[in-house]
Amino acid sequence: MAQQIQTVAVIGCGVIGMSWVSLFLSRGLKVIASDPVEGAEAACRRYVHDAWPSISKDKDLEQTLSGNFEFVPDVTARLQEVDFIQEASPNNANTCSVLRSQYECANSTLQNGPERIEFKEELMQVLDRNARPGVVIASSSSGLPSSKFIGRCQNDPSRILIGHPFNPPHLIPLVEVVPHAGTNPQSASTALEFYKALGKRPILIRHEFPGFVANRLQAAINNEAYSLISRGIVSAEDLDAAITSGPGLRWALSGPIVTNALGGGQGSSGFNSRIERLGPAIRGWEEDIREHRFDWSDEKVVLLKEEAAKWLEKVKWSELVEQRDTVLLDLLSAKAKAPSIV
Repeated sequence: MAQQIQTVAVIGCGVIGMSWVSLFLSRGLKVIASDPVEGAEAACRRYVHDAWPSISKDKDLEQTLSGNFEFVPDVTARLQEVDFIQEASPNNANTCSVLRSQYECANSTLQNGPERIEFKEELMQVLDRNARPGVVIASSSSGLPSSKFIGRCQNDPSRILIGHPFNPPHLIPLVEVVPHAGTNPQSASTALEFYKALGKRPILIRHEFPGFVANRLQAAINNEAYSLISRGIVSAEDLDAAITSGPGLRWALSGPIVTNALGGGQGSSGFNSRIERLGPAIRGWEEDIREHRFDWSDEKVVLLKEEAAKWLEKVKWSELVEQRDTVLLDLLSAKAKAPSIV
């Protein structure tokens, strides 16, 4: 664990925030969590209780909670105590209304949700004004670059950046660290080192970009998936199987670039061979993809929903989530024993 970071503030206890809390506690950090929504503390404690067996060998959760976890309705007075801030703003109208009052936000037209610029601007202004000098403020924003919501920060906006996890953060290793143009390089280094010390796999996004990297990759795959389903080419169930029984298995062990290289042999020569051998055919596929891109028209959306429902209504959700987490932990354990697999 990065030595200088011992106490973390988690701002917002929705699904992402609660998962962050679970992870931080499992790594021996003190956590001060805050969310003004009624029942948020109880929900957070339940989440940690459910997640604990999968992330910690320490069976005495209650001792961990009593010693390292504190939930406060107003975090502003406690920000001087923390060494790192992980913002994970919840997404509902009640929360935003309470936050408007709690943080003395002046804008009466504050919009709802974590990806709303006005909400982020005012929240970041409060965090920046009250945090100790040099403390990194990381937002869990899933696509909104931090340059969009630092405009009101008059203290030190250079310590603000994106620390975007993949859900659930206490299990999925990826964190995208996205500095804005004015982010202090030391703040980015601190965030990368901190996440790595937690056992995460942080990656540095060199330039701000809407949606960052992993979500854009997902969006590209999803768009083609939606197109194929709405055009009647494949069922939603078989579409999912095409990923989980095929490329999804490989991608968990080697990303697209390494997978491409393996497909052409090995190393850069294998990658080059694949590009030269399959490039012309792939370009033809891409022309068809562009021509039939899912256009989000009402007609296409209705068809997509109808086809998706036929599959989703058959899924046993409670079993799926439990088994997904179990298999994911087994996979992560196996990968940890194979250092060449990144």
